[in-house]
Amino acid sequence: MCLRTLRCSQPVSTLAFDMVKNMMRFADRFIILAMLSATFVLTSCSDDFLETNPTTLLPEERAFDTPEKILAQVNNLYGKLQNPNFYGGRFIIFNEQRAGEFGQNDGNAATGSAIWNQNVASTSEYVNDMWAAAYSAINASNILMDQMGKQTIVNDSIAKQYIGEARFVRALCYLSLVQTYARPYRQDPNAPGVPLRLHPIISAGYNDLARSSVAEVYARILGDLDAAEAALPECYGDELRNVTRARRSTAVAVKTRVYLNMGLYAKVVEEARKIVPAQPPFRFVSGCGMHALESDVASLFSGNYTGVEAIFTTAFANTTTETPPPQYALAFNYVTQPIIFLAPEGIGYHEVFTTADDARSKLRGLSPAGHRILTKFRITSAPFRDYVPVMRYAEVLLNCAEGLTHLGELDGARELLKAVRQRSNPSFAFSDADIATAEQLQQSLSTERRVEFLGEGLRLQDLQRNLLPLPEKTGSIGRAPEVPVNASNYIWPIPSGELSTNRLCIPN
Repeated sequence: MCLRTLRCSQPVSTLAFDMVKNMMRFADRFIILAMLSATFVLTSCSDDFLETNPTTLLPEERAFDTPEKILAQVNNLYGKLQNPNFYGGRFIIFNEQRAGEFGQNDGNAATGSAIWNQNVASTSEYVNDMWAAAYSAINASNILMDQMGKQTIVNDSIAKQYIGEARFVRALCYLSLVQTYARPYRQDPNAPGVPLRLHPIISAGYNDLARSSVAEVYARILGDLDAAEAALPECYGDELRNVTRARRSTAVAVKTRVYLNMGLYAKVVEEARKIVPAQPPFRFVSGCGMHALESDVASLFSGNYTGVEAIFTTAFANTTTETPPPQYALAFNYVTQPIIFLAPEGIGYHEVFTTADDARSKLRGLSPAGHRILTKFRITSAPFRDYVPVMRYAEVLLNCAEGLTHLGELDGARELLKAVRQRSNPSFAFSDADIATAEQLQQSLSTERRVEFLGEGLRLQDLQRNLLPLPEKTGSIGRAPEVPVNASNYIWPIPSGELSTNRLCIPN
């Protein structure tokens, strides 16, 4: 399979799985015989990383035999998104290091200096670990969907909802993979994408799987999101679950991002209009509250991101064990260390961040070394448990505005742009030169996205979907070169672990 998977003769705990995964990170084919505790022996494991059993101490046939166990497996899907190598922190940092807004302050490989320098290899730990985290979540989603088709424990309505949640998680994982390891859709939809693994893997074998095309991967993502939208509830009944589990509006919002990547602007607007009214103040009211811009942008980033602007977030909640290691945490990278700082060439030096009238100026600070740093993420000491905003309503508004601009509906696009800017600076007025023509409006929207989502991992996506080079940038460790669109390192290589176990998976 296009990924290394963990396969063992006995069920393994999550802790044991992580221990073995660390031991096997750079191995190819070997057998580990290890006594992991006085009562637990792990035998006859191969070198693959995909967790082929549900996260449980129970055999598979008992992991879905009560409503509580089934719900635990659903919650496990979101836990996998929260992996520190994925949306738990490091994947966001990877995207920011590759784009042009940040300088690198540390040349240590453990801080991702090679990523910042645009010089990663297929053997890179990070290249392999992000891939493994995404496919582990995909396989867990496939297992849950398969089990929901067999079980008689929960009623059909609940089973349908759980399948919808699994399809959402799978879609988000494939979107992250195809953006990272494959050519942009608008560059070549027929280019090799990533392997589409759509069935559960619970035993050894099944390694060989060819890469589907970029277009085929996007079609699957949209198919999953459409099905999720139809199956998901409008809300869950409390603020935290509404933003940490997928609901109907979550699937709709992510579709606006997908269609924007594809350049299908009419579809962007069609989806956005499901949750974005045509007139200001752009507040979507549903049966469980509303989606709207927060009145104070600084309040978005208090550590617990669950307000009306939150569409979907990963949350380190209700447990003391779900904490990313320091070098994987957002606040550690941006503030505590800081490992990356605002590059002089980047948007962090835009006038927005120096104007006291704009609330976003409060999100920029100064490090002890004199570097300008991003202070959005506030939990700056261990345990680093900032919630990670994966998608928020401001993005949906700007996605819709960009779609309208490409369709020639400039008045509507202007109003959406103004809503986002004036949320932070109510007295600000765009000049005619900023928004008079479609080209000027598109440039202003691009700038607003860079300002609004600085540090949230979206800039790389915006560069690549618009087929722009990855900019040259300056850091304490030197200069990182510009990466042209057609360069091999414009995207990440297929991981070495994948290539070593999958005879059909071709490298980039």
